[in-house]
Amino acid sequence: MALDVVGRIREQWREQYPDLDLAPIEVIGRVRRLAALTNQRHDEVLDDLRLSRMEFEVLSALRRAGGGLRPSQLTREMLSSGAATTKRLARLEEDGLITRSTSVRDRREIDVRLTEHGRSVIDRVFPAQLDRERALLDPLTDDERARLGELLAKVLAPMDLAG
Repeated sequence: MALDVVGRIREQWREQYPDLDLAPIEVIGRVRRLAALTNQRHDEVLDDLRLSRMEFEVLSALRRAGGGLRPSQLTREMLSSGAATTKRLARLEEDGLITRSTSVRDRREIDVRLTEHGRSVIDRVFPAQLDRERALLDPLTDDERARLGELLAKVLAPMDLAG
C-alpha cells in the first residue's frame, strides 16, 4: 500500500530521528490533517455566505440552545476571549443573523438570539455540512465509524476535563 501524506512525513522524520518513537504522528498527524482538510472544505461553503467558521459556531450554539444565550455563555462554549465574542456578535447582528437585547431576568445581562434569517441560514448550512462530513466517512463501515468516535472520545476526555 502506498504511503499517504502523513506516512511520508513520518518516514522523512524517521530519516532525521531514527531512534525517536514517531508513533504519535500516525494518529495525531492524521487527525490534524483531517481537521485541516474538513475545515478548508467547510470554509469554502461559509465564504459564499460571508461567514467565518467561528461565526458559524456562534449560530450553531444558539440553534442548539433553542433559545437565547448570554455572551459569556457563548465565550465559554467557543473557548474564545470575550473581546472576540463581542466582535463576532456585532458582525452577526449587523448582518441580521442575531439580535442582542437586555435580559428580562436580569437587566444587567444581554440575551443573544437567532433572527428568523439566522435560523434559516443555520438550518440550511448545518444539514449540508453533515452530508459532506458523512461523505468523508464513507470509506468506513458503521462499526468502524462508531469505534473511531469512541477512541477519539477516549483521547479527548482528559483534555476536556482539564479545560
